[in-house]
Amino acid sequence: MSLQEHILNDVKILSLSDKIDEVQELFNQLTYTHLPVEDGGVYVGCIAENDIRCFENEKSIDEYRYSLEGFFVRESNYWLDSLEAFAQNNSNILPVLDDNNNYLGYVELNEMISLFKETPFLHEPGNILIIEKAFKDYTFGEVCQIVESNNAHLLGAFVSKMEDDMAEITLKITPSGMNEIIQAFRRYGYLIISEHQEDTFNKNLKDRSKYLDKYLNI
Repeated sequence: MSLQEHILNDVKILSLSDKIDEVQELFNQLTYTHLPVEDGGVYVGCIAENDIRCFENEKSIDEYRYSLEGFFVRESNYWLDSLEAFAQNNSNILPVLDDNNNYLGYVELNEMISLFKETPFLHEPGNILIIEKAFKDYTFGEVCQIVESNNAHLLGAFVSKMEDDMAEITLKITPSGMNEIIQAFRRYGYLIISEHQEDTFNKNLKDRSKYLDKYLNI
């Protein structure tokens, strides 16, 4: 799904000639972290609320042009691309440009998150499984094969953490045969990070540990 149907124009784009005190007042009325700025009809960047609070009221945006942040997304981008841009720029608003760099409007973080909530990854019932393996040793093809060979379906997967060349992968799986799936991942060398009641491996380890403690205390 592209961004075209989610573009908003409720807030007029600012001009470099606008006074700082006017922009500060506009931020007081809004909940956005940034606002887009144009120069002669051409988008030149976004001004941040945190920055503008430190500027002198009587001056114009043009005198602080160096502070503008030039992030944006294209109308042809998919909504999922926007989530990455929101995170990278620590913003809750993203200007949208066409392929000729014409400013079309903006998209809001809250609306993009609401689209994510409607995906099967969050909306459909299923089990969350978090696994870990060396980044160079896993493939999503292998992950899918392990899940599907145990009569389940993968509703979504993403790399949720990267540290010391290890990849932590979060999966959402249709609620079917979790113990078999978990044991299959272990056979392929994956560590199971999340805890599951269906995991007989951990239960057996605990039972053996209790038996050993009891034996040593005789």
